[in-house]
Amino acid sequence: MENKNIISGRVVGDSMDKTVVVAVERVRRHPLYRKPVKRVTKYLAHDESNTYHVGDTVDIVSTRPLSRRKRWRVVGGKVAKGAVVLDAVVEAEEPDQGGEE
Repeated sequence: MENKNIISGRVVGDSMDKTVVVAVERVRRHPLYRKPVKRVTKYLAHDESNTYHVGDTVDIVSTRPLSRRKRWRVVGGKVAKGAVVLDAVVEAEEPDQGGEE
């Protein structure tokens, strides 16, 4: 069995079919100034059932090339609470009719 890389990140894009964009953030120290510097790498990952949406935290694993830029597959993750907004109907209050009470 080959060694597979597993990394975690946050979904930042889900507009494609069966594909999510996962941002992986890493913090390194600057070699001269020693200040922590954040770097973000974006990966395209395969999500077969379109389960994950923007804001979810997912784990991705390296896999065979699935398309030109897609070399990762989603293996699991946590769906952010409140991230999914259902089609809620919000009724506006009717404005007062002047003299009627």
